Amino acid sequence: MIYATLKTIHLLSVSVWVGGMVFAQFFLRPAVAKLEAPERVRLMHDVLGRFFNAVLVAAVLALGSGLWMMGRVGRGAAQSGVKVSMPLEWIVMAVLGVVMLGIFGHIRFALYKRLTGAVTAAAWPAGGAALASIRTWVMVNLAIGVVIVAITLMGASS
Repeated sequence: MIYATLKTIHLLSVSVWVGGMVFAQFFLRPAVAKLEAPERVRLMHDVLGRFFNAVLVAAVLALGSGLWMMGRVGRGAAQSGVKVSMPLEWIVMAVLGVVMLGIFGHIRFALYKRLTGAVTAAAWPAGGAALASIRTWVMVNLAIGVVIVAITLMGASS
C-alpha cells in the first residue's frame, strides 16, 4: 500500500511539473505574446511565480518519493538475500531527475529573481530578456522530462 501511495505521489508530482511546462511553453506564452510588454511581463511574472512555487513542492515530492521507492526495493531485496539490481531506467530517471532539479534551481533562484527585479524596476526589455532565458531553460527541462517519461515507459514495457 505504501509503495502504491508513493508511486501515485511521484506520478502526480511529475505530471504537475511536466504538464505545467507544456502549458506555459505552448499555450500561455503564445497567448500573451499579443500583450504589450508591461502587461505581458507582469502577467508572466505572476503566473511563473505561482507555477514555480508549485514545482518546488512537486520536485521535493518527486525526489522524496522516488528515493523512498528505490530504497524500499533495495531494502526488500537485501533483506531477502537477493542481489540488488536497480533497473537501468530507474537509474536514468534518477540521474536526469537530479539534473532537472538543478536546472529548476537555476530558473527559480537566478532567472526568476532577475525577472522580479525587472518587474520591480519596470525595466520591460530586461524583463523580456529574463523571460527569454527562462523559456530556454524550461524547454531544456521539458525535453529532459519527456526523455525520462519515454525511457521509463519503454523500460516498463520490456
